[in-house]
Amino acid sequence: MSKPLSDHDRKKQISVRGLAGVENVTELKQNFNRHLHFTLVKDRNVATRRDYYFALAHTVRDHLIGRWIRTQQHYYEKDPKRVYYISLEFYMGRTLQNTMVNLALENACDEATYQLGLDMEELQDMEEDAGLGNGGLGRLAACFLDSMASLGLAAYGYGIRYEFGIFNQKIVNGWQVEEADDWLRFGNPWEKARPEYMRPVHFYGRTEHHPDGVKLVDTQVVLALPYDTPIPGYRNNIVNTMRLWSAKAPCDFNLKDFNVGGYIQAVLDRNLAENISRVLYPNDNFFEGKELRLKQEYFVVSATLQDIIRRFKVSKFGSREIARTDFSKLPDKVKFPPDVLCVLSLNCLCQCVEQAWDICVRTCAYTNHTVLPEALERWPVDLFAHLLPRHLEIVYEINRRHLERVAAKYPGDNGRLCRMSLIEEGGQKRINMAHLCIVGSHAVNGVAQIHSDILKATVFKDFYEMEPHKFQNKTNGITPRRWLVMCNPGLAEVIAERIGEDFIRDLDQLQSLRKYVNDEAFIRDIAKVKQENKLKFSVHLEEHYKVKINPNSMFDIQVKRIHEYKRQLLNCLHIITYYNRIKKEPNKQWTPRTVMIGGKAAPGYHTAKMIIRLITAIGEVVNNDPVIGDRLKVIFLENYRVTLAERAIPAADLSEQISTAGTEASGTGNMKFMLNGALTIGTMDGANVEMAEEAGEDNLFIFGMRVDDVDALDMKGYHAEAYYNRLPELKQAIDQIAGGFFSPKQPDLFKEIVNMMMHHDRFKVFADYEDYMKCQEKVNALYKNPKEWTKKVIYNIAGCGKFSSDRTITQYAREIWGMEPTLEKIPAPDDKI
Repeated sequence: MSKPLSDHDRKKQISVRGLAGVENVTELKQNFNRHLHFTLVKDRNVATRRDYYFALAHTVRDHLIGRWIRTQQHYYEKDPKRVYYISLEFYMGRTLQNTMVNLALENACDEATYQLGLDMEELQDMEEDAGLGNGGLGRLAACFLDSMASLGLAAYGYGIRYEFGIFNQKIVNGWQVEEADDWLRFGNPWEKARPEYMRPVHFYGRTEHHPDGVKLVDTQVVLALPYDTPIPGYRNNIVNTMRLWSAKAPCDFNLKDFNVGGYIQAVLDRNLAENISRVLYPNDNFFEGKELRLKQEYFVVSATLQDIIRRFKVSKFGSREIARTDFSKLPDKVKFPPDVLCVLSLNCLCQCVEQAWDICVRTCAYTNHTVLPEALERWPVDLFAHLLPRHLEIVYEINRRHLERVAAKYPGDNGRLCRMSLIEEGGQKRINMAHLCIVGSHAVNGVAQIHSDILKATVFKDFYEMEPHKFQNKTNGITPRRWLVMCNPGLAEVIAERIGEDFIRDLDQLQSLRKYVNDEAFIRDIAKVKQENKLKFSVHLEEHYKVKINPNSMFDIQVKRIHEYKRQLLNCLHIITYYNRIKKEPNKQWTPRTVMIGGKAAPGYHTAKMIIRLITAIGEVVNNDPVIGDRLKVIFLENYRVTLAERAIPAADLSEQISTAGTEASGTGNMKFMLNGALTIGTMDGANVEMAEEAGEDNLFIFGMRVDDVDALDMKGYHAEAYYNRLPELKQAIDQIAGGFFSPKQPDLFKEIVNMMMHHDRFKVFADYEDYMKCQEKVNALYKNPKEWTKKVIYNIAGCGKFSSDRTITQYAREIWGMEPTLEKIPAPDDKI
């Protein structure tokens, strides 16, 4: 019998990064050199660091291609049901390291680049973020793609290949300044153009009604050119596809009637058509009813539906027919969301409206992502009629039939008819797109239990009462591949040493860490990884912000879009109060804090931009006060994006999730912090509620009003002045902001923000101030006891299983899409079938 392995020997066997075989490294080096010469046409004398990144990217991509082709062959042979995730946002971040993790190439690539005299981290930093999203919704789509591939689902992501993604944020004299994100300027090694699958999309025109049907004539055609990006599953040899559409003008665009003088202008006008995919709208949780945005929505939906139907018709399905022509079978093979306009386009498939509508409802499912009224889409009928005249006729017909059903079920209830109509009357007529989605889908879900309950109780109450069977919950999740294995390898290794590597595919296995909560060695290892991450991030911060960081201070981080409902202002009030307390008693033993706030403000959102200016102004005062020293620092993290999140989140001690209860649908940043060993201070909002259930409420710092308390306060009336007059520390902080303490050269700079908080604050910052301050005192006290703090961290990590996007996707697959996930591998390209 062999002797038991020592701890050291056991550790040597474990690596979540994949082993680096000698032959792997040799092959990678050869392919690297081949791409440097034959793909990039460079040699070592003239190659730049970017060239080396591209050579490495192409080398790694080679390992994807065979798996990608084999996966598509596999789907063709098996003809599974396919799911189509249609989204206007896919916030992918960088691809290189994620691909190496999922293909188990990381160690081999590290070794190969080392032998070539190159630095892997420097090469990775050459990659542009694919910032085709604003925040949570776009990043959720990216996590879902990773999980669908890792679970062996035949899934496709469909969106727009924006030439310019979310803007780059610069902070200049304390203000946000936007710069265009020209992410494609050096090329994108991960995409492949597919011009053979180009599709025409028709805008404008007019309808002609004939005895044999309706014709749409005199339209303007824009071509949708697809670009495919491979999406690898985690070590299962599955590679799915994300297909993004780029707008192209047809060759005869504006040239039909050109004369000699008009030719140049006609060619220049091609830009008008191609502007559709030029830029991502930079709004998060806000609806801006612009024609270009509606064009983008219809563009992606029309092109995608045409592509789906093409694939449905030609797919192999065990018969000798050349193509499927019976669309009644479409729901058995296809599932997708009714994002914006799918419900309309499907009606054009069949001449029989009843059959078309039945296919539509059985095929579509709707996920709602927000309850904020200003975020829900309500398109002006006039704009719709101008851009999509035939579709408006179809919407009216859908609404007529829908209201007939409502009237039959609730006779005489005209108020309900008005509330449930797809067309909002009064003033400017508008189409309520959420209502259209509910009516046109077989399932409707929110993205956290509390959010789904709010939808049923308020926003969609009438629809829930009429069709309760449609409504479900699917709590959001995050992929543990990117948000643990890739961004926090030290923590992943420490976990793997205790429970093995299978947790990466089955995050529920983290529950078994609970038995180590009193294990001194495990507590020490967890704390050590956190300290290493903080030291590494401190170096990054000192380089970029020229502020001396105390790595032993508590890293208190709030990173998310800047929005009044997310209450960065409440965080600011805590910072000011803590500052005032230290100033008042400078000799007391204060818990040192480095407070970091990051996030972008929509360019047209004035209040959000003023909030950024307030944060930077507070930092200017606090960071330069010699009395404070290194006990409190305030940093605004410039240009927060996926890549910065991957650095900041593993270094966080405290995660701020402090939205007003009932406003944040779910949140996913909260889950990322929890998985990476931060403790949460938060309200009972979104997924925080379920995080408290999973980790134990005692292991989070929960404060503030619950949803019922907010509702009660709304009924009673929220009066900010009462809190201002009752709480001396709050009054002092507000007076400092209003009086120019943080803006001595412009004393009135923040008067607007103070006026908003005092007189028209929808999100009731002052109502939660007192409880927030008390809760922060508990945070400070616990941080002084590192062992007890780390025990709570372990409980949090152990409670993260539910928040894997693998669990979310498994529930969608089984409960909405009618699909069964699998952890089975398909054969690798070099395996014999």
